Amino acid sequence: MPLYSIFGEISEKDFFKQFETQESCMQWISEKKWQNGFVCRKCGNTNYCFGRTPYSRRCTRSKSSESATAHTLFHHCRMPLPEAMKLVYEICKNPDLSSRKLSSKVEIRSMTCWNLKKKLFHCLENGGCDNVFGRI
Repeated sequence: MPLYSIFGEISEKDFFKQFETQESCMQWISEKKWQNGFVCRKCGNTNYCFGRTPYSRRCTRSKSSESATAHTLFHHCRMPLPEAMKLVYEICKNPDLSSRKLSSKVEIRSMTCWNLKKKLFHCLENGGCDNVFGRI
């Protein structure tokens, strides 16, 4: 499966327009993560209500909350999501690009680029695109 299929076939211009805000990124991640429905990680319940934070879900049985980014590629992501999405897009577009070249292109530290690239490839190797969004 080609890497670009994480975002579908989208032009660079449309990509940057779609993912320009934290809100739009969270909405997209939430839709991808729960496109097949919510399942509580603690009890397996499929009924939920909305959590305290935007795009989070709260299990109606166990009362545990889960954010849209939890258990995804973006779990514990310390950079703003639009920057992280831009980085992932560049990695998907040029998977053989070195972390150093990627760093200069997106103006993010090379170690940060290397870590996210490693995390993305790990997710893809252990379950494909579904694993990027935590369904496995």
